[in-house]
Amino acid sequence: MIKQEAKVRIQKLRTEINHHRYLYHVLDKQEISDAALDSLKHELVKLEKEWPELITPDSPSQRVGGKALAGFKKVKHPRPILSIEDAFNFTEVAEWQQRNVKLIGQNIKGYFGELKMDGLAMVLTYEQGIFVRATTRGDGLVGEDVTLNIKTIESVPLRLEKVGMSLPERLDIRGEVVITKAELARINRLQEKKGASPFANPRNLAAGTIRQLDPKVTANRRMDFYAFEILTELDLPTHAQVHDLLKNLGFKINPHCRPLSDLAAVDLYIKTWEKKRESLPYQTDGVVIVVDNIAQESILGFIGKSERWMLAFKFPAEQATTRVKDIIVQVGRTGVLTPVAVLEPVTVAGSTVSRATLHNQDEIDRLDIRIGDTVIIQKAGDIIPDVVEVLKRMRPAKAKSFTMPNKCPACGSAVVRKAGEVAHYCSNPHCFAVARERVYHFVSRSALNVMGLGPKIIDQLMDNGLVKDTADLFTLTVDELEPLERFAETSAKKIVEALAGRRKVSLDKFIYALGIRHVGEETARDLAGHFGTLGKLIVAKHEEFEKISNIGPVVAKSLAEFFSLAPNRKLIERLQKFGVKVENYVRSGPGKFNGKTFVLTGTLTNLTRQQVGEIIRQQGGSTSESVSAQTDYVVAGENPGSKMTKAKKLGVKVLSEDDFNKLVNK
Repeated sequence: MIKQEAKVRIQKLRTEINHHRYLYHVLDKQEISDAALDSLKHELVKLEKEWPELITPDSPSQRVGGKALAGFKKVKHPRPILSIEDAFNFTEVAEWQQRNVKLIGQNIKGYFGELKMDGLAMVLTYEQGIFVRATTRGDGLVGEDVTLNIKTIESVPLRLEKVGMSLPERLDIRGEVVITKAELARINRLQEKKGASPFANPRNLAAGTIRQLDPKVTANRRMDFYAFEILTELDLPTHAQVHDLLKNLGFKINPHCRPLSDLAAVDLYIKTWEKKRESLPYQTDGVVIVVDNIAQESILGFIGKSERWMLAFKFPAEQATTRVKDIIVQVGRTGVLTPVAVLEPVTVAGSTVSRATLHNQDEIDRLDIRIGDTVIIQKAGDIIPDVVEVLKRMRPAKAKSFTMPNKCPACGSAVVRKAGEVAHYCSNPHCFAVARERVYHFVSRSALNVMGLGPKIIDQLMDNGLVKDTADLFTLTVDELEPLERFAETSAKKIVEALAGRRKVSLDKFIYALGIRHVGEETARDLAGHFGTLGKLIVAKHEEFEKISNIGPVVAKSLAEFFSLAPNRKLIERLQKFGVKVENYVRSGPGKFNGKTFVLTGTLTNLTRQQVGEIIRQQGGSTSESVSAQTDYVVAGENPGSKMTKAKKLGVKVLSEDDFNKLVNK
């Protein structure tokens, strides 16, 4: 066969294979057998091997990559991929509609209902109709390039179908990578044969599969991609028409999505799928309700980390019964002792649950839970295992009640309960269990995010005396690690390099990594934004902490106590001595509020002050507790008080909550 003949044949094969792919994945039709389709693919691959110069990126043969990847490149999304606000009952749905009607000053012109599939969020990028990149959602701003692995999914079109309208050169498509319940069962059978741990649910399997460095592994697992949104701005009036366009472009869309005329139709849609969800081939934990009119979507905009025009209704948490085998006590990084129920393993919402937190002694007393009891377990929002009820009629005669210990189960020191608090604490500031938990936290994903340094390795390092606290991590050498069990030169070197790569850390991440009681990620950002440098933070007094927006007396006291303790200051000094460089806080930008200072006063209606502060910081601005000549805006709610008076006196612009929202969405 000469080259021209091969070229014609290859094009015919591609056209035929793509035709059947479209029939099968988009229209749910099958004209030829799987064996016949496999034969066409086999011939295409054979011809392309003979004529490699005829291979194109959109060829069906290019779905399966060859070489394993060394890692995944970071990619910035064209626009933030925001999260979806949750509702757990229909009252919250009705309140969502009322807020939206109030914001736009008109009735909502219908909704669009979609099933919320339990998969992995993905953004696909097409340029001139050709698939060029797939990016995970990541943190909403930056994701990972997983193009080669996504190419293995048959329902992802490598070339878009032609449609009767003009489209931008670049299209960004948002969707979900989904694995069916049947495929999960098949993969888990293979896992068991290999002696490997089974995957807990389809989402975990999808995430693990997409992040395989070898695309051949991904290709051996059957996945689907369902598209539901076009991120690129188009001249289409409704969300329903966006779905129609996605289908015409060659994407698989969920067949159960549909327009809903009003809130009554939304209610019926929710109730229908709450009853029928178990009949679906994939897991779903709710439905997504979208304002159908795109002009109204644009007016509503976003608030904080979520779109106002979109709401996820979560089905009631799935429940199961199981037996309490034991109640143990875990020691956390702040010294808090937490009682934990050890359960007979049970499946709840697709995951195997063998433990559930009991929070504290007061909660144990409220539930009257005892060792040996049969209990009802649920996963709140299908995520966190919780004991919601004790079936007391099933209580065995030998059921044992539980009381928090007087001595720390880790170090044997006295356990104390502070006045006005429900928690019990280990009184030993040097408790090794606390130290261990602090190291776990310090290297965790939300803190310093040291890759490859998980709890098992940390346990090994601490048990061998190489690490006593977080500062010791930065003294580790390859020679020290290599003799340890399961370590080799390569793995030892990777850990040392991973730690070296985290010696430079932002101030907010460092504050969070310290594991200060009551200080989460948002509070850490507030502290970083207020003080700017680690030096100023360390010497701050209790009164200054209390002046910071969103920080109350309890958090202020915790901060003052932490930085007043010599061991904590010594730890920070040692971290710096061993090369940890804490960068001064730099506000994110460019943003609408770069260099602008806001003061918040009064009671806000739709947002908390914390939410408004987060929006301001996301847009490069800052908040202050007091009004001065340097203040740019005062956001005033109800009963604003003296700050409003001072703002007017100084000529500072005062914004209502609605004014602020318009400024954000301008």
